[in-house]
Amino acid sequence: MTARPAAPHPLLFAALGTLVFLNVYAPQSLLPVLARDFGAGAAEVGFVVGATTLAMALASPLVGVLADAVGRRRVVVWAFALLTVPAVLAVFAPTLATLNAARFAQGLLIPGVMVALNALIAEEVPPAGRARALSLYVTGTVLGGFLGRFLAGLVAAPWGWHAAFWLLALASLGGFVLARAGLPPEQHFTPQKDGRVVLEALGAHLRNRALLATCAVGFLILFTLVGVFNTLTLRLAAPPYGLNTAQTGLIFAVYLLGVVITPIAGPLLALRGPRVALLTAVGASLVGLLLTLAAPLPVIIVGVAAGACGVFLAQSAALSAVQREVTRARSLASGLYHAAYYGGAAAASVLAGHAYEGGGWPSVVGLVTGSMALAGVVGLLGWRKSGAV
Repeated sequence: MTARPAAPHPLLFAALGTLVFLNVYAPQSLLPVLARDFGAGAAEVGFVVGATTLAMALASPLVGVLADAVGRRRVVVWAFALLTVPAVLAVFAPTLATLNAARFAQGLLIPGVMVALNALIAEEVPPAGRARALSLYVTGTVLGGFLGRFLAGLVAAPWGWHAAFWLLALASLGGFVLARAGLPPEQHFTPQKDGRVVLEALGAHLRNRALLATCAVGFLILFTLVGVFNTLTLRLAAPPYGLNTAQTGLIFAVYLLGVVITPIAGPLLALRGPRVALLTAVGASLVGLLLTLAAPLPVIIVGVAAGACGVFLAQSAALSAVQREVTRARSLASGLYHAAYYGGAAAASVLAGHAYEGGGWPSVVGLVTGSMALAGVVGLLGWRKSGAV
């Protein structure tokens, strides 16, 4: 009798989340340098991040359908392998448009890891360990978000921004090796290749009030985070702060607080539900974002840290709501959520840049506090009469 493969170790999800998220926001610490080298404004250069998140939003539902058809493990492994290609192409980008094209290609591939891993956790991890695995995955994405920004800024200071993309290529190669070796064959996966079944599942998801509310919450919380960090680097590179890429990259150490917050979020979500966690997150974010209106750099850092921690907790709440509300075609549901989530990032990359150009940092704060407050209202109303309470 053949022994059944053991479930993946929860720390594997943290590692894979870290490696894939190195790719997403790494250029944020490079935006002042890219703006200088390519002669671009805040809104224009912000699209170096927005190109990736826009592609992630567009690709996520399609990746969900693909993962439901061919298997989650296969999609994760091949997505990591292919991510090395656009990272290398970005190294040699001669223009901002070419760099954006490479970043767009990265964004098409990143959901192959994120969407499929979320569905794999829901199906292959025993119920008793599912909340821990999800929290560790989100912790890994938080760590990857910090390390991408920090390491990109660190290597760009002595070697230029091109070196940051060599780093991303190596990280994706490492993710391929780790996923191929660490993810065992799926035991509970049932392929869904019938187009009619897919359309039926899509229709059911689009009629799911709580899932739609969760998608809206995802859009708004990432709009907040990207709106802050895209323009924060520009603010801190300008007088009176004058920080370089390594120093602005270090500011993103506030992300490390998410490594503490998200494991705590798992038990909180299990005990009180995602609705309570979301409202707690919104309150923390609003207080922190208002603190960033102060001029002293230490106060700004504290405010950004509080705002970011709120977003991390809100993300855990939203992912938990998706898992509670969906029992079939999970990859498709995860894809719809990620489409909305990264659509918020793409919108913020442009709108926050225009807000910064038009009214400086106070305009950005007004924009993102409104976004985060609206996320709280949507979650409060949308999750009220569902199982996600």
